[in-house]
Amino acid sequence: MTDAAAASPAFELAQVNISRLKFPLDSPQLKDFVDALDPVNADAEAADGYVWRLQSEEGNATAVPVFGDDWLIVNLTMWRDANALTAYMYQGRHREMLARRREWFDRVQEAMTALWWVPAGHRPTVAEAEARLLHLRAHGPTPYAFTLRTSFPAQGAEPVAFEVPEDLGCSV
Repeated sequence: MTDAAAASPAFELAQVNISRLKFPLDSPQLKDFVDALDPVNADAEAADGYVWRLQSEEGNATAVPVFGDDWLIVNLTMWRDANALTAYMYQGRHREMLARRREWFDRVQEAMTALWWVPAGHRPTVAEAEARLLHLRAHGPTPYAFTLRTSFPAQGAEPVAFEVPEDLGCSV
């Protein structure tokens, strides 16, 4: 094995989080959030361990539909590992935004964030992210979909078949 092959990870960490808006994106109540999107996304892209993020032509993912609910927005990113993701999440502008999230987003009962390992180079779709979130809601943390608090190693991160109960939507 070459040094380059040894240094190249076989898996990358996918992360999805969805949020239910309290107000329309173009409302004055969400101005600070919307104004911070580009700088926060630029910080992510410059962060050590960042790999990729879902975005539309506008440069963010606020217009990308998730679960067929116009009040939900999605953030889907790829990272080298959980340490890189955590380091980014809890520093700088992103940390400031986290501290204000209750101003902009409803608190919901279900899991709104899921992590899972994918082969390096794979870019997950929103449908894949929805399936991982539903799996986490139905089964709790497993190697298929987990949380930062209860994570799993990349080895053995193969998809599993499951049935999703009908009541796993996004209730408030």
